[in-house]
Amino acid sequence: MKTDPERFIRANTSLMAPPHVSEIRLHLASEVHDLWLKTEDELEEIGLPPPFWAFAWAGGQGLARYVLDHPEVTAGKRVVDFASGSGLVAIAARLAGADRVVAADIDPWAETAIRLNAEANGVVIDFIGRDVVGETLEADVVLAGDVFYDRGFADALIPWFDRLAATGIDVLVGDPGRSYLPKDRLTALASYQVPVTRALEDSEIKKTTVWRFTPQVDV
Repeated sequence: MKTDPERFIRANTSLMAPPHVSEIRLHLASEVHDLWLKTEDELEEIGLPPPFWAFAWAGGQGLARYVLDHPEVTAGKRVVDFASGSGLVAIAARLAGADRVVAADIDPWAETAIRLNAEANGVVIDFIGRDVVGETLEADVVLAGDVFYDRGFADALIPWFDRLAATGIDVLVGDPGRSYLPKDRLTALASYQVPVTRALEDSEIKKTTVWRFTPQVDV
């Protein structure tokens, strides 16, 4: 029997506000390992990626906080929330007045999670479920929370973000000090002390910085 993602999400998460973004409510899980195993059992597939859509990661919380506190960043603009996960940052952009928000994520259950979370916050979020890395985007702003955790992924993102920024797209990144963050290409905009769960991180508070990606200038 094919698993119903909406049924599974509703049964294994609770509607709650992330600690650093109290204006927004999301369907979130309390324990990553148990939910990961349940997801594999439901889909009868071993080796699935973690259910990123079920947690409010530090980088996303910081970026969502920045967008809500600085609505001029997204108000009236076309926004893409890359690697959207729960849709937290996408929802923040919509609440801050973005004209259109597209959440992009390759997790097959992220679309359902984002739809449920958008409905819980009274907003509409469009969704792209394919890998958009390297594509030209119809956007004024690209938001990316917690994306520099893997070397291979970072190596693909940096030249792509560079091309996007070079065309005039405002690329903002939320990051709590991941290993492959390209600080030499970034300008800090704001920093926050973000409460997180020890199920996800190595501490209960993560210093999270919002950065603007700066395109490479040929000399």
